[in-house]
Amino acid sequence: MCVAVTLGAAATTPVHAQSFTYNRPATRPKPPPAAQTGQMLVQATEVNYDYNNSRVAAVGNVQMYYNGTSVEADKVIYDQKTKRLHAEGNVRMTDADGKITYANLLDLSDDYRDGFVDSLRVDTADATRMAATRAERTAGNYTVFQNGVYTACAACKDDPKKPPLWQVKGARVIHDQTEKMMYFEDARVEFFGVPLAYIPYFSTPDPTVKRKTGFLMPGFSQNTNFGYAIETPFYWAIAPDYDLTLMPRYTTRQGLLMQGEFRQRLMDGAYQIRAYGINQQDRNAFANTVGDKDWRGGVESKGQFAINDKWVWGWDAVALSDYNFLYDYRLAMYRDPYQSFLNLTTEAVSQLYLTGVGKRSFFDLRAIHYTSFSGNQRQVPDIHPVLDYNNVLQQNILGGELSYKFNFTSLTRQDAQYDAINSKVDPLTGLSACNTLSADSAARSPANCLLRGIPGTYTRFTAEAQWRRSFTDDLGQIFTPFASIRVDAIDASISNQPGVERFLTPGDTQALRVMPTIGLEYRYPFINVQPWGSTVIEPIAQVIIRPNETYAGRLPNEDAQSMNFDTSNLFSVNKFSGYDRVEGGGRANVGVQATTQFDQGGSVKVLFGQSYQLFGMNSFAVADLTNTGVASGLQNPRSDYVASVSYAPNRTYSFSTRARIDEATGNISRFEAEGRASFDRWSVSMLYGNYAPQVELGYLTRREGLLGTGSVKLANNWVVTGGARWNLEANKIDQYMVGAGYVDDCFILALNYVTSYSYVANLSTPPVLSHTVMFQLGLRTLGGTQAGTGTGGTVY
Repeated sequence: MCVAVTLGAAATTPVHAQSFTYNRPATRPKPPPAAQTGQMLVQATEVNYDYNNSRVAAVGNVQMYYNGTSVEADKVIYDQKTKRLHAEGNVRMTDADGKITYANLLDLSDDYRDGFVDSLRVDTADATRMAATRAERTAGNYTVFQNGVYTACAACKDDPKKPPLWQVKGARVIHDQTEKMMYFEDARVEFFGVPLAYIPYFSTPDPTVKRKTGFLMPGFSQNTNFGYAIETPFYWAIAPDYDLTLMPRYTTRQGLLMQGEFRQRLMDGAYQIRAYGINQQDRNAFANTVGDKDWRGGVESKGQFAINDKWVWGWDAVALSDYNFLYDYRLAMYRDPYQSFLNLTTEAVSQLYLTGVGKRSFFDLRAIHYTSFSGNQRQVPDIHPVLDYNNVLQQNILGGELSYKFNFTSLTRQDAQYDAINSKVDPLTGLSACNTLSADSAARSPANCLLRGIPGTYTRFTAEAQWRRSFTDDLGQIFTPFASIRVDAIDASISNQPGVERFLTPGDTQALRVMPTIGLEYRYPFINVQPWGSTVIEPIAQVIIRPNETYAGRLPNEDAQSMNFDTSNLFSVNKFSGYDRVEGGGRANVGVQATTQFDQGGSVKVLFGQSYQLFGMNSFAVADLTNTGVASGLQNPRSDYVASVSYAPNRTYSFSTRARIDEATGNISRFEAEGRASFDRWSVSMLYGNYAPQVELGYLTRREGLLGTGSVKLANNWVVTGGARWNLEANKIDQYMVGAGYVDDCFILALNYVTSYSYVANLSTPPVLSHTVMFQLGLRTLGGTQAGTGTGGTVY
């Protein structure tokens, strides 16, 4: 039995690697545009006028304001003939963009276009800093910094003269304000004042640039099948509303993989197109490639546009040369944010949709095509389309709330999709008896398989109206009568493929299903107030009257295949998750809920209950194509008991448990317990899951797992994380992760190591061990890079 299947929620939850982003630096708001009055305002201890030479000298605590720029200094001289401004001593100049320049000496034209500055330091509004022994400004555009230093890190508060975490020093730094580019000559990259890299020449957009044509930071990766790889993206800002990124990746084993992404933003939305292509050098490196093994590629696109403030439409589209291409080269949707491939998608979604949201209404219409990544494309349906609409009327009807909803679903599948529920194998092929390639089609029966998807076309239209109203009497008892009527119109054209006739009758089938429902819910809260807090104990009873479910188990079930009975749906009128099944027969749901609130903070909430079949046919005891409900705990006239307890003493700790207890034996069928703690410097969580066998669904053995995660903040900027997933039934840790990272407002450094065991076939088969190492480095405003390497199965 595959461990990935036999573990429950606790064990299938992956352990994630840590990903970091910069802490938000303390930026200054940009000042409003200044009025260009041409008037110079001066305030100083002493102002001298030299009428013969047309000079004005201000001395002592000088403050001058001219055309949006302010200058503060010990002495300022303005020459009216040459229109030059000369400032000396503790100079501080703040321009209209909020940039602050500190200097010992400043000499500029009165429009600030030309001049020089000695011993300057510049602080920008977005928390970047430059310093130089001298700077010369010409043509109002070029500024040349001699012996320039640039950093995006804040100065040390205790010792401002101490070198920042990182800085770039250049013999000359040229700032072109028209191009918004900075050019470094003879540059050194220093960390804590220690040179670590020498670069003769490099350029980067200045900090004000949000998008600029040029090369981005390269990325590195390694994989068994394509070898070592380097990716050097080039970004082309073609116009203010669209751009192009080219991402050639050279691999040592497969050659050049070309990638490109085009993006455009329009008045009412945006779209993007991403394309890939490679002519493989080693056509046999990937064993699972189907089709052309020389040229492989794909195209992805998505877009969304607003029709108005309530309606949007859009699309997602994927086209591939073969279904393994994205997986083999770890591209786009197959690369998770941590590049660890712990949560791989099973299919790519192409869809066209229209969505609208009102004050109390919702509309969604979409057509969907799934591209399978597992090679069983003919077993994946095309949905054409699915429509959902629901609305809650604003006005009261008979004193209560009236709502209605519609669902229309139409889909087509070429081949039947089966899932095995036992280990029966075809002796001729060695394949599972439920595999469509198995020679023994007679083995494809309800005793061995679930029919997850029918071959052919299936169409259903559902309309439902619901009404409810609450009354509270003088004793505090709450009565809530409710009523609903639902109509389903179904048309199915089922292909006569081997084995299908053992589940459904092939051919054309039409059905009309009507389900009227009336019911009453009763609650009687008792409140007890003590000096330490208050407790509310609330008995709850719900009675539902309706006819039997018609066509139960005799119609396709495409969307109601998940059924888990617990306290979250104990008082649901229809406990099936989708529309293809509808609960029928009389039923009573009873329980008691207790909530305690402590005056000092914290709360406890307990819910315990059971469900009873009163009359008619029990829908959960009727097996359908997927055996939905037959092992849910609701299949007997008296259901299993369900209980949940949650306790949060404060904002630091939280504990919760959920359980389903067998009504006949008292054994625990499902149990989950979770605890979390979060402090200033560390946090930890633990999730335990224990699930009884469900043979009807293919879970032949008990599933038991334990998932633990934690992180510790060792210092203000250092974080260490870890996690492990333990399969208690197999007595194996099948995944763990350790990582460490440093992050502040200007620098990121992170390293993660992830390992996982992929179990195949059964527990007696040796697991495939995968290792992944991920490295992340980032310098704010200059860029960042990521690198990854791995061995074994699905790694990056």
